[in-house]
Amino acid sequence: MSTHVQKPGWFTVNVFNRAVAWFTRRGLSVWGSRVLAVRGRKSGEWRTTPVNLLTVDGQQYLVAPRGHVQWTHNMRAAGGGELRLGKKVDVFTATEVTGDDKVPLLRAYLKRWKAEVGVFFGGVGPDSSDDELRGIADDHPVFHVTVRN
Repeated sequence: MSTHVQKPGWFTVNVFNRAVAWFTRRGLSVWGSRVLAVRGRKSGEWRTTPVNLLTVDGQQYLVAPRGHVQWTHNMRAAGGGELRLGKKVDVFTATEVTGDDKVPLLRAYLKRWKAEVGVFFGGVGPDSSDDELRGIADDHPVFHVTVRN
């Protein structure tokens, strides 16, 4: 497995993520944003971070543009979590997507959010070839989200 990680800078942590989370906690989704809550794999405590919820063919996915970051490790250990938008909380299970199944999902993610996250994909974009997307796929975990009713 890849160990690719691109840590966020001060502005992202202290301004951008906080602003998106603030709006999202108040029920205002910023381009599909949600607050992801997942149990820490070591502490067992809830950890939160803003994420972009991708919908493709009626299915929902979480993509980690910065690579194998803490929430992806926690997600693998917990097998799910919560997606929050205002007072609405969707409890979900998550299954990691692997192999060629990631290619169309990464393409869709980049098509929607390239302006925001494109810098983390090493020059690969929504118009790149399948081979180019396959080349960066291991660096960007993707999880299929199944909301429990």
